[in-house]
Amino acid sequence: MTKKPLILVTNDDGINAPGIRTLISIMNTIGKVVVVAPDSPQSGMGHAITVDTTLFVDKVQIDDGPQTEYRCSGTPADCVKLAIRELLDRTPDICVSGINHGSNSSISVIYSGTMSAAVEAGIEGIPAIGFSLLDYSWNANFEASKSFVKNITEQVLKNKLPNGIVLNVNIPNLQKNNIKGVKVCRQAKGNWVEEFDKRQNPSGKNYYWLSGKFVNLDGGEDTDEHALENGYISVVPVQFDLTAHPFIKELNSWNLNKSE
Repeated sequence: MTKKPLILVTNDDGINAPGIRTLISIMNTIGKVVVVAPDSPQSGMGHAITVDTTLFVDKVQIDDGPQTEYRCSGTPADCVKLAIRELLDRTPDICVSGINHGSNSSISVIYSGTMSAAVEAGIEGIPAIGFSLLDYSWNANFEASKSFVKNITEQVLKNKLPNGIVLNVNIPNLQKNNIKGVKVCRQAKGNWVEEFDKRQNPSGKNYYWLSGKFVNLDGGEDTDEHALENGYISVVPVQFDLTAHPFIKELNSWNLNKSE
């Protein structure tokens, strides 16, 4: 009998979030599930890790199911590190992160705790996927995403991923029959235009609330933003090698060894 794949599930919205509860139920139909997720929301943490304080992990059971669950006081990247080094009895066959409440397309990928957890798994040579639904509501409806999440996960288990590559999957907030399909894309060029709402507390000390809007600077029809705007699920292969390889040759032409 073929051994069931070991699936590590994590997220950045916290172990109680409806998105991860949906993801756990999907993964239970595919393999043996171990959940290691933050005990509170960690959105926007990027690839932060805990180095200046202690980490705590508790075994819990949030809802019914065969999965083994741990809640962690750390970041999404911490959760993956602890799972691999301390909590699992073998290397997982795949790590799935999400389903995030909100988009992680375009430039948001570098801020995302969801995707950083997937990238951390990828650094360890584990195939990994980050899933996000374009609905920031805590009560988001994940029903339409279920079959797509399952199929993409099964395809990764079947076909594997090259070392150093993980998948960033974003799902439009549509009914299932309105989702046109899945498109493999590149990351759109865009950025967040931030604003800070400056206020004062009763003692006169300034404090700030970060807000802003995303601006898509990319008119390409092969991008994740274009796919999502047109009713498709976007799948972007992401690499954590940040080297700008095309620039190496030109940079070597500079007189960088001059000391005076």
